[in-house]
Amino acid sequence: MGYRTIIDASHHRQNTIQHRSDFIPTPIEEKLSIVSRKPSSKFSSQKSGVKKNTNTLQVSQTLRVIGGQWRSRKLPFPSIEGLRPTGDRMRETLFNWLQIDIHQANCLDLFAGSGALGLEALSRGARHCTFVDNHPVAIQQLRENLTKLDCNNATVLNEDALGYLRMFQQTPPEESIDILFIDPPFAAELWDETLLLLEKSHGLSQGAAIYIEAPINAHFSVPNSWSLHRHKRSGNVCCYLYYLT
Repeated sequence: MGYRTIIDASHHRQNTIQHRSDFIPTPIEEKLSIVSRKPSSKFSSQKSGVKKNTNTLQVSQTLRVIGGQWRSRKLPFPSIEGLRPTGDRMRETLFNWLQIDIHQANCLDLFAGSGALGLEALSRGARHCTFVDNHPVAIQQLRENLTKLDCNNATVLNEDALGYLRMFQQTPPEESIDILFIDPPFAAELWDETLLLLEKSHGLSQGAAIYIEAPINAHFSVPNSWSLHRHKRSGNVCCYLYYLT
């Protein structure tokens, strides 16, 4: 039996309760492609009010790549309820933390939305990034942005992030994940469900980096095999960087 650390984001408080940890690293095999899957809805109508048949781009905002080969490039993203790209300052801090890990890393951007985190990783030298989101409008714009950047080392999956993680419990990914970004829609409160699925999966490489973004009043539990490396608060948002030990 191991232990799970409970995080109170508003006070950075850590307690422990019993849990089972069973991460198993898997070999890395190279696969670079952009994949199209059957469209669905990123945020269910019960959680966000976005209708599942929404398929028209409503671009009214832009994000800026902070560093790397696409530095200062501005990319559009659609105006969707619940879609909230990680801010410039937070992204800059995160990738300063990850600077020794990012080169040639295999990344997974769950709840990708605008793709801000995965795009930043690719710009800074990640070997590959898989973007997972189930809102067709967000996915459509992300694919267009990757095409605009002439990017050929990304996989874009239009499917539910939790369903994607459930597959790992039976079939590990072809490439183990070196850097994982977890930034779900805040209102959906999906942190514990996401982390529980990760605890039971076999998708992370040994020493993998896991980034979590959450509001200051969020409470979630992480596996004992994850070591908190850094954390920071910016306004009403907190970010955490863990490593799988």
